[in-house]
Formats: sequence, structure tokens, C-alpha cells
Amino acid sequence: MDSKDLNLFELAAHFSDEDKAREFLEAQRWPEGPICPHCGELNNAYRLQPKPSAKNTHVRKGVWKCAGCREQFTVTVGTIFADSHIPLSKWLLAFHLLCSSKKGMSAHQLHRMLKVTYRSAWFMAHRIRYAMTQEPLSSKLTGVIEVDETYVGGKLRVGPYRAKPYMRTRGRKPNYPSVTSNKAAVVSVLQRGGKVQSRHVERVTAENLKPIVNQMIAEDAHVMTDSSTVLKGALTARKHDQVNHVAKEYVRYEDGVCITTNTIEGYFSILKRGINGVYHHVGKQHLHRYLSEFDFRYNARKVNDGERTLQALKATGGKRLMLRDSKVQ
Repeated sequence: MDSKDLNLFELAAHFSDEDKAREFLEAQRWPEGPICPHCGELNNAYRLQPKPSAKNTHVRKGVWKCAGCREQFTVTVGTIFADSHIPLSKWLLAFHLLCSSKKGMSAHQLHRMLKVTYRSAWFMAHRIRYAMTQEPLSSKLTGVIEVDETYVGGKLRVGPYRAKPYMRTRGRKPNYPSVTSNKAAVVSVLQRGGKVQSRHVERVTAENLKPIVNQMIAEDAHVMTDSSTVLKGALTARKHDQVNHVAKEYVRYEDGVCITTNTIEGYFSILKRGINGVYHHVGKQHLHRYLSEFDFRYNARKVNDGERTLQALKATGGKRLMLRDSKVQ
């Protein structure tokens, strides 16, 4: 099937049974023939035909046997689908729904649409986000780079911001809680016209940001930030321009170069609308997975939903996420 025809209607019509879904996944993972996950041999395996026997051997469909190492395998071995009892047809639908929804899709919505339990839908979504995780950059970002930070989380719910009477002491200022004290900090590095990568950091300090900047941004890049002194201290010798948002400055031109952080602010608007409007709450221990999801969709924004889904499916190999791991990582 052409990626242009890969939409929800076509998926529901053609992949309503396991055989068609398995054939589709095999074609995506093994375009040149089956690859043994045990020894790595290409196109040196044969399909075992299901047949009943006294020991119920080879009754299951989709089993291959490697002619080299003599091991058996299926298309889901060594992928995020491994050991899943959820039908592959529902997995394909879940992939398409998450890849085509600009602001994401909640586990409750997947639970209702796919007729699986909420626990299964939650774990499916986390496995898909794990597949969307970007590999480390093969080379540093060059050209015009926008760097900014934002804070993810709800409003402070532990009373008014005004200090209480007993908190006032002689000679000291009232102990006002910070508006970001209950929020998670996210730092994003965006190449204008290119890709974005986001990281969750405990605190936005120059010491925490320097390793991120040195890993992602080339020394000859032109970096643009807001008037934050923390970001300025993390950029060291790189060419750097700032826009002063405090003075209501958002765009200016110098020597024909547009100095602004509006591009990365636009990305933050998608991220926050997704977390606030779709997911409502994201635990700090899971935030990096949600950032992978939003980064992936943004980086594949120039292709259609079908091609974006295929990109995510092709990235499922070599990744395994256990339920116990997803709760602590």
C-alpha cells in the first residue's frame, strides 16, 4: 500500500485481521526479505506453515525458521511489539492515531477507540513514544539555531501566592513560592527550517545547559535566544543574538538576518496545548517520552500522516520497553 493511501479508513478496511496486519509489518521491516534477529542473516529463512499435531507444533501463524542458526522467530521479535497479546491490527491503528494527531492522543481515547483496557492503552502509547525516540545527532546543528526554555505543569495549588502572616519575620521578606516551583523545565534546541530536540532538565542553569549546547550546536552556528542571562552563559564563544521580550521586542533584522525566537515559541505552543489540553498531567519521570513524541511529529511535519506513520513503524526494531521499566524511567 502506498503511504499516501495509509489513512485511518484504509487501515480499518484492510487491516481488520491479523494476517493482513502481519504481512504489512513484514513488508515494512523486511523490504529485502526476512532478517533473522538471532544471527542477523538476510533472506535465509523460510516460513513455517501452521499445521495441527499432537504437540500443537507450528500451529501459530507468522513463524519463520532461520536456515543458518535454526532458530524460530516472528516479525515482532526484537521490537516494541514483542510479547504483546494485543492484536497487530490494533497496534497499527494506535501508531497512526498518535502520528496523525498533532497534539497527541490520550490513553483514555485509545482505550475507548481500540477496545483495550486503559492499562494496555497507556502502555501501548508509551511503547510507541519509545519508538519515536530520536537517535543521537550524527553531526551538530549548524546555521541559525534557536534555543529557549519553557516550564510544563499546572498552576500552584497550595494556597494563595500571598505570604501568610506567620511567614513574615522581622527584617525578612515574605516567603513567596516561585510560580515555577511545581513545574518541569524543558530546554529545546531548534534548527530554523530543520529539526528540534528537547530535553527535560532539573534546573535551568548554565552548568546544566552547557553539555546540551556543546553536544548539539556547532561552534560556527548563529544562536538566537531571548534575554535570558542563563542561556547567554551557556553558549560560550558561539555567535549569539538576543531579543528582549521584556521590552516587547520579538523580531528585528540585522544585516538581512531575522533575529527572533518565534519559531521555537511556536513549537512550545504545540507542546503546551498538547500536554494541557490532551494529556492534562505528565509526571516528571515520563516527560522525556512525551517530548520524544512531540519532537518526532514536529520533525516529520513536512510529510503526510501515512509517511509519518511508516517512519515510526520502521523505528520499532531493536527497542524493548517493559512495563516495570516504563514506570520508573
